[in-house]
Amino acid sequence: MDVLSNLLLGFQTAASFINLFYCLIGVALGTAIGVLPGLGPVATIAMLLPITFGLDPVSSLIMLAGIFYGAQYGGSTTAILVNLPGEASSVITALDGHEMAKRGQAGKALATAALGSFFAGTVTTFLIALFSPPLAEVALKFGPAEYFSLMVLGLVASIVLAHGSLLHALGMIVFGLLLGIIGTDVNSGVARFSFDVPELTDGINFVVVAMGVFGLGEIIGNLENEAERNLMVKKVTGLMLSKEDFKAIAAPVLRGTALGSVLGILPGGGAMLSSFAAYALEKKVSKNAANFGKGAIEGVAAPESANNAGAQASFIPMLTLGIPSNPVMALMIGAMIIQGIQPGPSVMTEQPALFWGIVASMWIGNVFLVILNLPLIGLWVKMVSVPYHFLFPAILVFCAIGVFSLANTTFDVYFMAAFGLLGYIFRKLECEPAPMMLGFILGPMMEEFLRRALLLSKGDPSVFIRRPLSATMLVLAAVAMVTVLLPALRKKRQEAFAEED
Repeated sequence: MDVLSNLLLGFQTAASFINLFYCLIGVALGTAIGVLPGLGPVATIAMLLPITFGLDPVSSLIMLAGIFYGAQYGGSTTAILVNLPGEASSVITALDGHEMAKRGQAGKALATAALGSFFAGTVTTFLIALFSPPLAEVALKFGPAEYFSLMVLGLVASIVLAHGSLLHALGMIVFGLLLGIIGTDVNSGVARFSFDVPELTDGINFVVVAMGVFGLGEIIGNLENEAERNLMVKKVTGLMLSKEDFKAIAAPVLRGTALGSVLGILPGGGAMLSSFAAYALEKKVSKNAANFGKGAIEGVAAPESANNAGAQASFIPMLTLGIPSNPVMALMIGAMIIQGIQPGPSVMTEQPALFWGIVASMWIGNVFLVILNLPLIGLWVKMVSVPYHFLFPAILVFCAIGVFSLANTTFDVYFMAAFGLLGYIFRKLECEPAPMMLGFILGPMMEEFLRRALLLSKGDPSVFIRRPLSATMLVLAAVAMVTVLLPALRKKRQEAFAEED
């Protein structure tokens, strides 16, 4: 089937009443958690995973996807109005967006963010439709050696692109891999690292880890640093852009969309890296570089287009290769496994309605987001003023109920609390938990493909070098690791993250 017939199948699936309903729920919830500083798509999706057990696979994945890219829209609202980004990817938007709000141009800044995001989302949806089939065809030719090398490349890229110290990121990857092998060995049937605890013989449920580290860890951190939110405006007006505004944002939106679409595919990249890179690029090519940081509309258009393009582009490796490029995609893969779906290139051929339904729902979701973000801006303004100490008890209870419902055991609740404390310690030590989560998800899969490759080669480890695709990916991983260790690049990387902070 060609792209048009595939998209037609996708729109038929996504346009059913139940899928439209869950798409609307997802993007509305995503906008809300993007608006509320202290919550994020990772924590929210982790908390909602138990709910998806009883849902249809297509509906549940459409809803979770909507939460992710919807949060990119919502994060810009608080960045512009309060100078307090709801999402990490909206940090850079606050520089010029908040300055515009101070000058009475909050409506113009919000409209620019919404329209730029909508354009980027539309373009990226069609890019996914165009490039996913050929990528999946290549992936279908992968053997165990190629898959193992691909996962090594993914983990190395997540180390390179992780926030903070490289040593910390490497340590978190190793810790995640160790957590992933806890449980019963599928080949020998022997329990590993279970310490005679019966609940650990089946391994650690990734929902427990995700809800603890990202959910409870965020709650503790936010309670410690609850910020004051001072609204610049109580009522937003002037949501219509002039011809001059459209001319000013056209090129930045196009460049941001292109950059975000490319960087979003990279493991560990996604929305945040895309928005920062787009802002830096725009500042270099703009004739009005001096205005950046003082209320330049281009400084809102470029990063907002890039972060939405990056968020949606990160679905490409997840849907076609079964490789998560960020923690949210790792949770999406977990949701697929919960639904009995094996992530990877076979999804497109075995369940085309699921694959193309998710792709088509992204465009529908972007339409919903424009409708939700501009006319309902007053509602989001009111939500910003809700004190966090009123929100966290409800989040805490929701987390506990969700984890208990996994296996109806209090052990998981206590384990979640332990990982919550661990998540808080990670924050204090400046250890980003995202590489750990990727290692935890990919660890068991890496072990399985490693064993398969060695069994097929009769124990000869050179199989990973003799196969061209496998060797190429291992070389790329080695080059990426060596390159980032070079003094000049390491300094540039530290400067980039220092600017983000």
